[in-house]
Amino acid sequence: MSRILITSAIPYINGIKHLGNLVGSQLPADLFARYMRARGNEVLFLCATDEHGTPAELAAAKAEMPVDEYCQQMHRTQAKLAAGFRLSFDHFGRSSSPQNHRLTQYFAGKLAENGFIEEVSEKQVYSHADGRFLPDRYIEGTCPNCGYDKARGDQCENCTKQLDPTDLIDPRSAISGSTDLEVRETKHLYLRQSALKDELDAWIDSKSDWPVLTTSIAKKWLHDGDGLRDRGITRDLNWGIPVKKGEEEWPGMEGKVFYVWFDAPIEYIACSAEWAEAQGLEEADWKRWWRTDAGAEDVRYVQFMGKDNVPFHTLSFPATIMGSREPWKLVDYIKSFNYLNYDGGQFSTSQGRGVFMDQALEILPADYWRWWLLSNAPETSDSEFTWEKFQGGVNKDLADVLGNFVSRVTKFCRAKFGEEIPAGGELTEEGQKLVADLDARLKAYAGHMDAIDVRKAAAELRAIWVAGNEFLQTAAPWTSFKTDPDRAAADIRLALNLIRVYAVISAPFLPDASATLLEALRTDAADWPEDMEKALSMLPAGHGFAVPDTLFAKIQDEDREAWAEKFSGVRT
Repeated sequence: MSRILITSAIPYINGIKHLGNLVGSQLPADLFARYMRARGNEVLFLCATDEHGTPAELAAAKAEMPVDEYCQQMHRTQAKLAAGFRLSFDHFGRSSSPQNHRLTQYFAGKLAENGFIEEVSEKQVYSHADGRFLPDRYIEGTCPNCGYDKARGDQCENCTKQLDPTDLIDPRSAISGSTDLEVRETKHLYLRQSALKDELDAWIDSKSDWPVLTTSIAKKWLHDGDGLRDRGITRDLNWGIPVKKGEEEWPGMEGKVFYVWFDAPIEYIACSAEWAEAQGLEEADWKRWWRTDAGAEDVRYVQFMGKDNVPFHTLSFPATIMGSREPWKLVDYIKSFNYLNYDGGQFSTSQGRGVFMDQALEILPADYWRWWLLSNAPETSDSEFTWEKFQGGVNKDLADVLGNFVSRVTKFCRAKFGEEIPAGGELTEEGQKLVADLDARLKAYAGHMDAIDVRKAAAELRAIWVAGNEFLQTAAPWTSFKTDPDRAAADIRLALNLIRVYAVISAPFLPDASATLLEALRTDAADWPEDMEKALSMLPAGHGFAVPDTLFAKIQDEDREAWAEKFSGVRT
């Protein structure tokens, strides 16, 4: 048994997330967590809401709510939607937690002790209309790198370039829209990332198994232009973690808070402390996942995120960990994703474009979305959601292949043998070929899942479903029943056991359908099929079952057309 620590990029608190957010981090992380648990490993799967910084303040102001109340409400909403999509977090925390306050201030103190924090007087944008400094996301303008006219003051979401507010062309206040801006001097803390460049470079070089997408982005920020820049870690905001050196005040930093991109990744660690407290566990129980001097040396830590988050997770957060000079666990593998686009454009939370998590669940159950999103995950390039592709994937894969197999087998058995697994006959030649084929395919499927090749895993799982249908067509028990009922019984007995195998191995993708199938088969035997021949004879003759309702209903053309029309505009 291995110990696997899994974190998903923590979603911003500012509203309900869209399907692109979901498939870019949380959903594939859940797939991997479920699979690793199914293989008998000890898993700690963590996520949280990212509650500090400009997005929270702006969203709360728009909702006309105090920011702390807004964050509390949206955390409940996001937790509910995560449960709706069957995301199996061991804990869904909050970056505003007391644990994250303490750890963020602790790391800042350690970094200062070790000479990796510098006080810098800098020029910052001040808005006369708003009567305040405008840090990072309070400023919008045109990206100097790609020309995108809605770039934010910390990063362009179009080209992912990290920015400072003063880099923007034609800047304007995100609060009031005012262009009456002035550059004034203020003092902030900077993390001296450049002093850790060689360590970061060597560490990234040691990760030869990382996806090309992850490594290429990290190397770009390390070496392009002026190379790795020092990064401001404080902001002039009211909402956030107060700047302190551990428990001590930080002279000259009164009234300032830590930058959200400094405290947000630290929440991964703090979330485990929240988990331990919620479970009534001790400090040692979460530290064994994070400190190599407390038992974490045998932990494999895997992160999931969209490509826009890669620079912070390959450079800034590791710099924080390394600069502490303490034995904290660094990530072992970063699975990054490109963008899922929506019908010719981009999904966008800030602009309300696309299908959002709450809307998706109002239309169809979670498994429909889980399957399509994962089987079309944007791993090697951007991918696109269209209603035609979605309808085709659901109907062909879920209804015509998996659902059809389950329906044909269970209904035929009920009609000819009753609602019990039939006795008689031995494993036929077609059955032996199926066992051998499935044994090889299951090894391939497990290999793709181990490697977190999501689309390849989905394709192999579908091929396993197809193999069952092909066996059914070749064996033709409806024909053999007329002359050799024992042969038909043996083939149907194999097919009913295959439904149980499908339930087990499909569960990471389709948890609800898996539970439905196991319930119909009246079994809770969900052990991973290490030996396919043994797995395909686990349910004995005489074992009762029920014919399940339609596993997956087909999406009709009129439904697809109505949804395409409904979501053609911009969500308000």
